[in-house]
Amino acid sequence: MVISLSVVLLFGIILVVMVRSNKLKMGPALVAILFGFFLASTGMAPSINRLVSSVAETINNIKF
Repeated sequence: MVISLSVVLLFGIILVVMVRSNKLKMGPALVAILFGFFLASTGMAPSINRLVSSVAETINNIKF
């Protein structure tokens, strides 16, 4: 739960920065947000969640 909340927060911050810097207009941003909500309610949501979790774990395991 912590990883998915962090990812949502990160993507939300990126989305706000892109909209405020005029890199992304409000129409496409709204479509992206709605697409995310609808995608979350499909059968692919668990697979996407596993993929994001495994990528986050891999990044976490990298030692510098």
